[in-house]
Amino acid sequence: MLNHEAVIASIHRALKPGGRFVAEFGGHGNVAAICTAILAALQARGISGTARFPWFFPTVEEYGTSLRTAGFTIDTIELIPRPTPLPTGMSGWLATFANAFLHGLEEEVREAILDDALRLLSHTLCDSHGNWTADYVRLRLKAHR
Repeated sequence: MLNHEAVIASIHRALKPGGRFVAEFGGHGNVAAICTAILAALQARGISGTARFPWFFPTVEEYGTSLRTAGFTIDTIELIPRPTPLPTGMSGWLATFANAFLHGLEEEVREAILDDALRLLSHTLCDSHGNWTADYVRLRLKAHR
């Protein structure tokens, strides 16, 4: 969620005093290789990916500051690398999550971008048996009001 401050403020308002906020979501470095490959494939066609980037993956410091500003006390907060096998391969992952990067583009351009991204990623996220792994990094936290 790009407006994370509003989300945190809403969570804080929804909790009673002493209420707990426990969460895990993409943190700094989450799907970095995947995003880089998609952005490179867009850029190769003269398309800026900056405005198309749909996610906010905060550092511990960024999110911690936002939590404290909203009135939370942080119990724990950490980044956890979590390489995740992809049973449907990278094509399945991209079909599910890459649409924000490709919205409004002609089908032929979309397919070419996805093909380029797959080729770029095959060197780092696919093993010699054709098994794909996503480079997830999770931000895990416990805080209370």
